[in-house]
Amino acid sequence: MPDQSPLVFVAGLVLAYAALAILVAVVFKSRSVPLSRRRPDEAPGHSSNLTRLTDQAVHTLNAGLRSRGSGLFSREKLDNAGLKKQPGDYLLMAGAVTFVAVVLGFLSGGPVPAVLMLLLMPVGLLLFLTVLVSRRRKKFDEQVPDSLQMLAGGLRAGHSLLRSVDAAAEENEAPMKEELNRVVNETRIGRDLGESLAEVALRTKNEDFASITRAIEIHREVGGDLAHVLDNVGETIRDRNQLRGQVKALSAEGRMSALVLMALPVLMFTGLTLFNQQYSKVFLTTFPGFLMILAALVMLSAGGFWLSRLVKPKF
Repeated sequence: MPDQSPLVFVAGLVLAYAALAILVAVVFKSRSVPLSRRRPDEAPGHSSNLTRLTDQAVHTLNAGLRSRGSGLFSREKLDNAGLKKQPGDYLLMAGAVTFVAVVLGFLSGGPVPAVLMLLLMPVGLLLFLTVLVSRRRKKFDEQVPDSLQMLAGGLRAGHSLLRSVDAAAEENEAPMKEELNRVVNETRIGRDLGESLAEVALRTKNEDFASITRAIEIHREVGGDLAHVLDNVGETIRDRNQLRGQVKALSAEGRMSALVLMALPVLMFTGLTLFNQQYSKVFLTTFPGFLMILAALVMLSAGGFWLSRLVKPKF
Protein backbone atom coordinates (compact mmCIF):
# COMPACT_ATOMS: atom_id res chain seq x y z
CA MET A 1 0.00 0.00 0.00
CA PRO A 2 1.60 3.32 -1.01
CA ASP A 3 2.47 5.83 1.70
CA GLN A 4 0.12 8.77 1.99
CA SER A 5 1.24 12.31 2.59
CA PRO A 6 0.82 13.60 6.16
CA LEU A 7 -1.14 16.52 4.75
CA VAL A 8 -3.84 14.10 3.58
CA PHE A 9 -4.32 12.82 7.10
CA VAL A 10 -4.39 16.37 8.55
CA ALA A 11 -6.89 17.49 5.91
CA GLY A 12 -9.10 14.50 6.70
CA LEU A 13 -9.14 15.34 10.41
CA VAL A 14 -9.90 19.00 9.69
CA LEU A 15 -12.81 18.00 7.45
CA ALA A 16 -14.12 15.57 10.07
CA TYR A 17 -14.11 18.26 12.76
CA ALA A 18 -15.72 20.72 10.36
CA ALA A 19 -18.49 18.21 9.60
CA LEU A 20 -19.05 17.69 13.34
CA ALA A 21 -19.25 21.45 13.89
CA ILE A 22 -21.78 21.86 11.07
CA LEU A 23 -23.83 19.00 12.52
CA VAL A 24 -23.89 20.65 15.93
CA ALA A 25 -24.70 24.09 14.53
CA VAL A 26 -27.44 22.99 12.11
CA VAL A 27 -29.09 19.83 13.45
CA PHE A 28 -28.95 20.71 17.16
CA LYS A 29 -29.66 24.40 16.64
CA SER A 30 -30.99 26.08 19.77
CA ARG A 31 -34.62 27.17 19.71
CA SER A 32 -34.28 29.70 22.54
CA VAL A 33 -35.56 33.25 22.15
CA PRO A 34 -32.77 35.45 20.74
CA LEU A 35 -31.18 38.09 22.93
CA SER A 36 -32.42 40.93 20.69
CA ARG A 37 -36.04 39.97 21.49
CA ARG A 38 -35.46 39.37 25.20
CA ARG A 39 -33.52 42.62 25.67
CA PRO A 40 -34.53 45.02 22.89
CA ASP A 41 -32.72 47.99 24.50
CA GLU A 42 -29.38 46.20 24.63
CA ALA A 43 -27.07 46.76 21.68
CA PRO A 44 -26.32 43.52 19.83
CA GLY A 45 -22.79 42.25 20.19
CA HIS A 46 -20.53 41.80 17.20
CA SER A 47 -19.18 38.26 17.42
CA SER A 48 -17.45 36.27 14.75
CA ASN A 49 -18.82 33.14 13.14
CA LEU A 50 -16.19 31.04 14.97
CA THR A 51 -17.29 32.49 18.32
CA ARG A 52 -20.94 31.79 17.62
CA LEU A 53 -20.11 28.27 16.44
CA THR A 54 -18.05 27.60 19.58
CA ASP A 55 -20.76 28.97 21.86
CA GLN A 56 -23.36 26.82 20.12
CA ALA A 57 -21.19 23.71 20.48
CA VAL A 58 -20.58 24.39 24.18
CA HIS A 59 -24.29 25.00 24.76
CA THR A 60 -25.20 21.72 23.05
CA LEU A 61 -22.60 19.77 25.02
CA ASN A 62 -23.77 21.25 28.31
CA ALA A 63 -27.39 20.46 27.51
CA GLY A 64 -26.49 16.87 26.62
CA LEU A 65 -24.45 16.39 29.79
CA ARG A 66 -27.23 17.83 31.97
CA SER A 67 -29.74 15.44 30.45
CA ARG A 68 -27.46 12.45 31.08
CA GLY A 69 -26.75 13.40 34.69
CA SER A 70 -23.39 12.97 36.42
CA GLY A 71 -20.46 11.55 34.50
CA LEU A 72 -16.70 11.64 34.15
CA PHE A 73 -16.72 15.37 33.33
CA SER A 74 -19.71 16.48 35.39
CA ARG A 75 -20.09 19.94 36.87
CA GLU A 76 -19.58 18.52 40.36
CA LYS A 77 -16.23 17.02 39.44
CA LEU A 78 -15.07 20.27 37.84
CA ASP A 79 -16.12 22.16 40.97
CA ASN A 80 -14.18 19.70 43.12
CA ALA A 81 -11.13 20.31 40.94
CA GLY A 82 -11.47 24.08 41.36
CA LEU A 83 -12.14 24.71 37.66
CA LYS A 84 -14.64 27.44 36.97
CA LYS A 85 -15.71 25.85 33.70
CA GLN A 86 -18.78 24.22 32.31
CA PRO A 87 -18.48 20.54 31.29
CA GLY A 88 -18.95 21.54 27.65
CA ASP A 89 -16.00 23.93 27.84
CA TYR A 90 -13.74 21.24 29.27
CA LEU A 91 -14.86 18.67 26.69
CA LEU A 92 -14.26 21.12 23.87
CA MET A 93 -10.77 21.91 25.16
CA ALA A 94 -10.10 18.18 25.63
CA GLY A 95 -11.13 17.55 22.03
CA ALA A 96 -8.82 20.30 20.77
CA VAL A 97 -5.87 18.96 22.81
CA THR A 98 -6.54 15.42 21.59
CA PHE A 99 -6.73 16.63 17.99
CA VAL A 100 -3.35 18.38 18.25
CA ALA A 101 -1.78 15.34 19.92
CA VAL A 102 -3.10 13.01 17.21
CA VAL A 103 -1.74 15.25 14.43
CA LEU A 104 1.67 15.52 16.11
CA GLY A 105 1.77 11.77 16.68
CA PHE A 106 0.99 11.08 13.03
CA LEU A 107 3.57 13.55 11.77
CA SER A 108 6.26 12.13 14.06
CA GLY A 109 5.67 8.40 13.73
CA GLY A 110 2.77 7.50 11.48
CA PRO A 111 -0.70 6.03 12.11
CA VAL A 112 0.22 3.89 15.13
CA PRO A 113 1.41 6.80 17.34
CA ALA A 114 -1.66 8.75 16.21
CA VAL A 115 -3.96 5.95 17.40
CA LEU A 116 -2.05 5.71 20.69
CA MET A 117 -2.42 9.46 21.23
CA LEU A 118 -6.12 9.18 20.44
CA LEU A 119 -6.47 6.55 23.17
CA LEU A 120 -4.09 7.99 25.76
CA MET A 121 -4.94 11.71 25.67
CA PRO A 122 -8.52 11.37 27.03
CA VAL A 123 -7.20 9.09 29.78
CA GLY A 124 -4.44 11.61 30.55
CA LEU A 125 -6.92 14.48 30.74
CA LEU A 126 -9.13 12.46 33.08
CA LEU A 127 -6.11 11.66 35.27
CA PHE A 128 -5.18 15.35 35.26
CA LEU A 129 -8.66 16.23 36.49
CA THR A 130 -8.40 13.57 39.20
CA VAL A 131 -5.05 14.98 40.34
CA LEU A 132 -6.56 18.46 40.61
CA VAL A 133 -9.40 17.08 42.73
CA SER A 134 -6.96 15.26 44.99
CA ARG A 135 -4.76 18.36 45.45
CA ARG A 136 -7.74 20.56 46.26
CA ARG A 137 -9.07 18.11 48.83
CA LYS A 138 -5.63 17.78 50.40
CA LYS A 139 -5.34 21.55 50.76
CA PHE A 140 -8.85 21.68 52.20
CA ASP A 141 -7.86 19.06 54.79
CA GLU A 142 -4.93 21.22 55.87
CA GLN A 143 -7.17 24.27 56.32
CA VAL A 144 -9.81 22.60 58.49
CA PRO A 145 -8.10 22.97 61.94
CA ASP A 146 -7.34 26.68 61.48
CA SER A 147 -10.83 27.34 60.12
CA LEU A 148 -12.36 25.60 63.11
CA GLN A 149 -10.31 27.78 65.45
CA MET A 150 -11.50 30.91 63.61
CA LEU A 151 -15.09 29.70 63.85
CA ALA A 152 -14.82 29.11 67.60
CA GLY A 153 -13.15 32.51 68.07
CA GLY A 154 -15.96 34.24 66.22
CA LEU A 155 -18.55 32.57 68.45
CA ARG A 156 -16.66 33.67 71.58
CA ALA A 157 -16.63 37.23 70.25
CA GLY A 158 -20.44 37.20 70.23
CA HIS A 159 -21.10 36.66 66.52
CA SER A 160 -23.81 34.37 65.25
CA LEU A 161 -22.92 31.05 63.67
CA LEU A 162 -23.52 32.31 60.12
CA ARG A 163 -21.49 35.48 60.75
CA SER A 164 -18.67 33.35 62.19
CA VAL A 165 -18.69 31.17 59.08
CA ASP A 166 -18.58 34.31 56.92
CA ALA A 167 -15.65 35.70 58.94
CA ALA A 168 -13.77 32.39 58.63
CA ALA A 169 -14.32 32.50 54.87
CA GLU A 170 -12.88 36.02 54.66
CA GLU A 171 -9.74 35.02 56.57
CA ASN A 172 -9.06 31.86 54.54
CA GLU A 173 -7.74 31.10 51.09
CA ALA A 174 -9.15 28.80 48.43
CA PRO A 175 -10.53 26.16 48.59
CA MET A 176 -11.83 26.74 52.13
CA LYS A 177 -12.80 30.31 51.22
CA GLU A 178 -14.83 29.10 48.23
CA GLU A 179 -16.64 26.39 50.17
CA LEU A 180 -17.55 28.60 53.13
CA ASN A 181 -18.68 31.43 50.85
CA ARG A 182 -20.89 28.92 49.09
CA VAL A 183 -22.39 27.89 52.45
CA VAL A 184 -23.08 31.53 53.35
CA ASN A 185 -24.68 32.32 50.00
CA GLU A 186 -26.88 29.21 50.08
CA THR A 187 -28.01 30.01 53.63
CA ARG A 188 -28.89 33.59 52.71
CA ILE A 189 -31.22 32.43 49.96
CA GLY A 190 -33.09 30.09 52.30
CA ARG A 191 -31.22 26.80 52.52
CA ASP A 192 -30.65 25.22 55.91
CA LEU A 193 -27.16 25.84 57.30
CA GLY A 194 -26.73 22.23 58.42
CA GLU A 195 -27.56 20.91 54.95
CA SER A 196 -25.04 23.25 53.32
CA LEU A 197 -22.28 22.23 55.75
CA ALA A 198 -23.10 18.54 55.28
CA GLU A 199 -22.87 18.96 51.50
CA VAL A 200 -19.43 20.54 51.86
CA ALA A 201 -18.26 17.55 53.91
CA LEU A 202 -19.69 15.18 51.31
CA ARG A 203 -18.22 17.10 48.38
CA THR A 204 -14.72 17.31 49.86
CA LYS A 205 -14.87 13.82 51.45
CA ASN A 206 -13.44 15.24 54.67
CA GLU A 207 -14.21 13.31 57.85
CA ASP A 208 -13.05 16.16 60.10
CA PHE A 209 -15.46 18.63 58.51
CA ALA A 210 -18.21 16.02 58.81
CA SER A 211 -17.48 15.85 62.56
CA ILE A 212 -17.82 19.64 62.77
CA THR A 213 -21.13 19.47 60.93
CA ARG A 214 -22.48 16.81 63.30
CA ALA A 215 -21.37 18.84 66.33
CA ILE A 216 -23.20 21.92 65.02
CA GLU A 217 -26.35 19.89 64.32
CA ILE A 218 -26.33 18.38 67.81
CA HIS A 219 -25.84 21.84 69.34
CA ARG A 220 -28.80 23.20 67.39
CA GLU A 221 -30.97 20.44 68.86
CA VAL A 222 -29.82 20.37 72.50
CA GLY A 223 -28.16 23.78 72.93
CA GLY A 224 -25.08 24.58 75.01
CA ASP A 225 -21.75 26.33 74.50
CA LEU A 226 -20.95 25.73 70.84
CA ALA A 227 -17.51 27.36 71.09
CA HIS A 228 -16.49 24.88 73.81
CA VAL A 229 -17.84 21.98 71.76
CA LEU A 230 -15.88 23.11 68.71
CA ASP A 231 -12.73 23.37 70.84
CA ASN A 232 -13.14 19.74 71.85
CA VAL A 233 -13.73 18.74 68.23
CA GLY A 234 -10.63 20.73 67.20
CA GLU A 235 -8.51 18.92 69.79
CA THR A 236 -9.71 15.59 68.42
CA ILE A 237 -8.92 16.69 64.87
CA ARG A 238 -5.41 17.79 65.86
CA ASP A 239 -4.77 14.44 67.55
CA ARG A 240 -6.01 12.63 64.47
CA ASN A 241 -3.77 14.73 62.21
CA GLN A 242 -0.81 13.95 64.45
CA LEU A 243 -1.54 10.23 64.17
CA ARG A 244 -1.95 10.62 60.41
CA GLY A 245 1.48 12.28 60.23
CA GLN A 246 3.05 9.41 62.18
CA VAL A 247 1.52 6.86 59.82
CA LYS A 248 2.77 8.86 56.85
CA ALA A 249 6.29 8.94 58.29
CA LEU A 250 6.28 5.18 58.97
CA SER A 251 5.04 4.43 55.44
CA ALA A 252 7.58 6.73 53.75
CA GLU A 253 9.90 3.80 53.00
CA GLY A 254 7.11 1.90 51.27
CA ARG A 255 6.10 4.91 49.20
CA MET A 256 9.70 5.51 48.16
CA SER A 257 10.03 1.85 47.16
CA ALA A 258 6.91 2.19 45.03
CA LEU A 259 8.34 5.25 43.25
CA VAL A 260 11.65 3.48 42.60
CA LEU A 261 9.96 0.37 41.24
CA MET A 262 7.80 2.44 38.89
CA ALA A 263 10.62 4.72 37.71
CA LEU A 264 13.19 1.94 37.20
CA PRO A 265 11.79 0.54 33.89
CA VAL A 266 11.46 4.05 32.41
CA LEU A 267 15.01 5.04 33.43
CA MET A 268 16.46 1.75 32.18
CA PHE A 269 14.74 2.15 28.81
CA THR A 270 15.94 5.74 28.52
CA GLY A 271 19.52 4.77 29.43
CA LEU A 272 19.64 1.90 26.97
CA THR A 273 18.27 4.18 24.24
CA LEU A 274 21.01 6.74 24.87
CA PHE A 275 23.75 4.12 24.72
CA ASN A 276 22.38 2.16 21.77
CA GLN A 277 19.41 3.33 19.72
CA GLN A 278 18.89 -0.15 18.30
CA TYR A 279 17.29 -1.16 21.60
CA SER A 280 14.46 1.33 21.23
CA LYS A 281 14.06 1.09 17.46
CA VAL A 282 11.97 -2.06 17.72
CA PHE A 283 9.62 -0.46 20.24
CA LEU A 284 9.20 2.84 18.41
CA THR A 285 8.93 1.70 14.79
CA THR A 286 6.98 -1.60 14.83
CA PHE A 287 3.43 -2.46 15.78
CA PRO A 288 4.42 -5.20 18.28
CA GLY A 289 6.74 -2.68 19.91
CA PHE A 290 3.88 -0.22 20.41
CA LEU A 291 1.77 -3.01 21.87
CA MET A 292 4.54 -3.87 24.33
CA ILE A 293 4.86 -0.22 25.36
CA LEU A 294 1.10 -0.04 25.89
CA ALA A 295 1.15 -3.26 27.94
CA ALA A 296 4.02 -1.90 30.02
CA LEU A 297 2.10 1.31 30.75
CA VAL A 298 -0.98 -0.65 31.79
CA MET A 299 1.04 -2.95 34.06
CA LEU A 300 2.93 -0.02 35.62
CA SER A 301 -0.34 1.79 36.28
CA ALA A 302 -1.91 -1.28 37.87
CA GLY A 303 1.20 -1.90 39.97
CA GLY A 304 1.37 1.71 41.07
CA PHE A 305 -2.29 1.66 42.10
CA TRP A 306 -1.77 -1.57 44.06
CA LEU A 307 1.30 -0.19 45.86
CA SER A 308 -0.51 3.06 46.68
CA ARG A 309 -3.27 1.05 48.36
CA LEU A 310 -0.73 -0.92 50.39
CA VAL A 311 0.96 2.18 51.82
CA LYS A 312 -2.27 4.08 52.49
CA PRO A 313 -3.77 2.64 55.68
CA LYS A 314 -7.19 3.70 56.90
CA PHE A 315 -7.89 4.47 60.55
